[in-house]
Amino acid sequence: MSTISARDQAGSARLGASRSRHRTVSDARQRLTSSSGTKASYDFELLSEYANTRNSGAWGMPVLVIALSLLALIWVEPLVVAIWAGAVVLTHFGVVLTCRHFLNSEKSEFEAKRHTTTFIIIEAFYGLAWASLAIFPIMNQSQDVLVIEWAILMVGIAANAISSRAIPSATFANSLPAILAVGATLVLSGGILSYALAVLAIGGGVFFNYLARTLHSSALKTIEHRAEKDSLIFELEEAKLMSDEARRDAEQANIAKSRFLATMSHELRTPLNAIIGFSEVMKSELLGPMENPQYKDYAGDIHASGEHLLNLINELLDLSRIEAGKYDLNEEAISLVDIGEDCRRMLEIRARAKSVELVAEFDYDMPKLWGDERAIRQVCLNLLSNAIKFTPESGRIIFKIGAGEDGTQIMSVRDNGPGIPENEIATVLSSFGQGSLAAKTAEQGAGLGLPIVQKIMELHQGRFDLFSKLRFGTEAIASFPKSRVLNAMAPVVKKTKLEIYKKA
Repeated sequence: MSTISARDQAGSARLGASRSRHRTVSDARQRLTSSSGTKASYDFELLSEYANTRNSGAWGMPVLVIALSLLALIWVEPLVVAIWAGAVVLTHFGVVLTCRHFLNSEKSEFEAKRHTTTFIIIEAFYGLAWASLAIFPIMNQSQDVLVIEWAILMVGIAANAISSRAIPSATFANSLPAILAVGATLVLSGGILSYALAVLAIGGGVFFNYLARTLHSSALKTIEHRAEKDSLIFELEEAKLMSDEARRDAEQANIAKSRFLATMSHELRTPLNAIIGFSEVMKSELLGPMENPQYKDYAGDIHASGEHLLNLINELLDLSRIEAGKYDLNEEAISLVDIGEDCRRMLEIRARAKSVELVAEFDYDMPKLWGDERAIRQVCLNLLSNAIKFTPESGRIIFKIGAGEDGTQIMSVRDNGPGIPENEIATVLSSFGQGSLAAKTAEQGAGLGLPIVQKIMELHQGRFDLFSKLRFGTEAIASFPKSRVLNAMAPVVKKTKLEIYKKA
C-alpha cells in the first residue's frame, strides 16, 4: 500500500509540475498577444467594459451636448453651435456603432492590438469634433464665450474620461485635440483670464487622464483577482474530481483487500484446526506418554501459538466481513448484564494471575437489549482483555454495566494503567494500529480488537468512545441506543375458558 501511495504522490507531483509549466507558457503567450502587456483575456474584458460603457451612454451624451448647445446659444450664433453639436453627435454615434460591432463579434475573432487601435482612432476623431469648440471665440470675442468654451471643454473631458477609462490611450486621444485647440484659442485671445483658463484647461486634462489611468489600474486588478479566484475554483473542482476518483479506487482496493483477507482467513483456519487438535492430543499424551518430556513442552508451545494465530485469523475474518458489508447480525433479546457476568468469569482467572483486581458494578434491574449476543460478547471480551493486558500488576479494573442518559445502556471498562497519549488514540482505533506502549512491551496482537469493537457498535447504531490520559489510565465506553432497549410491555391476559358464541 505504501508503494502505491508513493507512486500516486509522485504522479500527482509530476502532474502538478506539468500544469505549472503549461500555465507559465500560456501566460507568456497571452502577454505577447496583449496590447497592454498583461493578458489577452484581460484585454478582452477591458475592451468589453469600454464598449459597454460607451454603448450604455449612447443617448446620454447627445442629451448632454444638446444641453450645452442651448447654453452656448446665448453667446454664439446658432449655426456655429449646430455645426459643433452635429459634429460631436455624429462622431459619438460612430463610436457607439463601432462598440456595438465589437460586442456582437465572436470572441474567437478578437485581436487585442487591432481592436485597441481601432478604438483609439475613433476616439481621436471624436476628440477632434469636441475640438471644434475653438470656433466659438472666433465668432464672438467676449470673455463670456471664453468661459463657456472652457466650461464645455471641462464637462466634455470629464464625461469622456469616465466613459473611456478602460482604455487610457483612448482617453488621451480623445482629450488631447480639444485641450490643444481650446488652450491655443485662449492663449491667443490674450488677457489674464484667458491665460488662467488655458492653464486650468491643461491641468484639467492632465487630471482627468490621470484619473482614467487610475480607474484602469483598479479595473485591471479587479479582473486579475477575479481570474485568480476562477482559477482557484477550477483547481478546487479538479482536485475534488481527482479526490473522488482516488476515493473510488481506494474503496475498490479496500473491498478487494477485504475479500482477499476473508478468503485467506477461511483457507488458513482449516489446517490450523488440525494443528491445534493434534498438538493438544500430543500435549495431553492421549495416545501414550512421550519418552522425551521436552517434546511435550514443544507440543504445548505449538498448541498455544496455533490458538493465538487462530484468534488473529478470526479477528481478520470478522473485520474483513464487516468492511465488506457481509457481517449479518443475528439479533434477539439479550441481557447485557448476563453477557458481562459470563465474560467477567472467563477472564477473572487471567486477571488474578496478573494480580489485577477486577471489580464488577452491574445494574441488574435493566431491561433487555435487542442485539447480536455473539457480537456483543466479543465487544465485552475485547475491552476486558485489553484492560487486563495493559494494566500493571496490582492494578485495578472497574467493569460497569448500567443505564445511561436518555434511556441508553452502557458498558464501561476503566483501568488505572499507563494510559494512551492523546495523539495515539486515533492510531489505536484504526485497523492494525498499535500505540507506543504496545510496541515497547511487545504485547501480542494485531491491533484489530478496538477497531472491531467500534465497527460492531456502529452496526448496532451505537457509539464507542475511548478516553485516556498518560499515567491516569484508560476508559472504554460502549453505548447502545435507546431504540434497542426493550422496555417492559403489558402482560398478555389469557382466557381461562373457551367461549363459543352462536346465533340465537
